[in-house]
Amino acid sequence: MRFTVTRSCGGARAGALYAGNWTSPLETPALLLSTRKGLPAFISRDLLASLPLPDSLLLHSSPLHFFECPPPHTLQNVGGLHQMLGLHDHIFVASPRDSVECLPESDGANKLGASFETPSGRRHVNPAKYMELISSLKPNVWASLADEVPAWVPEKRNKTSVDRTIRWLDDCLALDLASGSSILGSCLGAASKEERKRCATEVAKRNVSGFWIGGFGLGESMEERPSLLKAVTDCLPEQKLRMISGFDLPEEVLQGIAAGIDLFDSTYIYHLTLGGFALTFPLDNEERGAFDSQLSDIGCDGTKINLRATTYRKDTSAIVSNCGCFTCQNHTRAYINHLLNVHEMLAQILLEIHNTHHYLGFFRSIREAIKCNSFDLFHRRFIKGRRAHLTSTIAAPECQVVPA
Repeated sequence: MRFTVTRSCGGARAGALYAGNWTSPLETPALLLSTRKGLPAFISRDLLASLPLPDSLLLHSSPLHFFECPPPHTLQNVGGLHQMLGLHDHIFVASPRDSVECLPESDGANKLGASFETPSGRRHVNPAKYMELISSLKPNVWASLADEVPAWVPEKRNKTSVDRTIRWLDDCLALDLASGSSILGSCLGAASKEERKRCATEVAKRNVSGFWIGGFGLGESMEERPSLLKAVTDCLPEQKLRMISGFDLPEEVLQGIAAGIDLFDSTYIYHLTLGGFALTFPLDNEERGAFDSQLSDIGCDGTKINLRATTYRKDTSAIVSNCGCFTCQNHTRAYINHLLNVHEMLAQILLEIHNTHHYLGFFRSIREAIKCNSFDLFHRRFIKGRRAHLTSTIAAPECQVVPA
């Protein structure tokens, strides 16, 4: 794995990620598509081809989803995730974001393991077991085992979390046959700037290829985030990859990009789709001349619509009129409304195709804004438009658009 920063715009940065069998670099900032056992929840392998390339090549997977089934030796014999799924050109990024609780420190035989939620229930995982999973899955990029805790834990527990995470990183590096060429060092610290600085400084001293920033989306406020992020990024080298979890909403993504984040592990699309929501905010800047006008139009519509609502029962228009996704090209709002109300799984399939296509387009718009040196303007206008829309929605509760 190799990463370079190609352009900066304030704190935001555009980059190029070289990984896997894909011959061209993947542009960042970028979204990692959330998966369960290697594939998005409602998109099969053949439907992945309907998503825009190369943006849809980046897939996130949790090693803990493979804790016992199939067993590591079976995955090893198959040849890893790429061989098992037949996705040879896709890039798998693995991180173990499934726990906010850890077992008490144990004896040396258990190597300070933690309790993680897995498909087989809550299980004890230590660095040796974790590295066995990584070795069998063969992801292109992976984050070290981390003792992630929520923002409200006491100072002593937070310090223990950071100490453990650093020790586990050293254990993972000692067991890594690739000598750190694809590992992201985990940076934690909950709601403490001092602990986040300490963790980031220590991790930056190790032989890692990038950094996974965890502990966000676990109870901290939006107002706290900029200073917490700055405490981390100020301690990290510029020319290494930065990935984060817990930033899902569009405004959260923009906040992360403004702080210099490159990759986003997000379950936003999955939860939207599960709730029957479709993304609708404007992002058509494919034509360079339309870029500025698109920015000024962002607040004229909501972020998403609830396709379960009765108002769409006879709506024969596409979800988004100028969207090029399979769903919008072939199906109407009325049809998806019908599928949702009769509980057909096809509704989620069509919604996830659209939502994934749309959110990937949002990231393309962000990259274009950074290249045009107008990211700050893009950020301000998006947030201003969202606030204006939320205000108008509160004033008119009969509106069918449900705010984030």
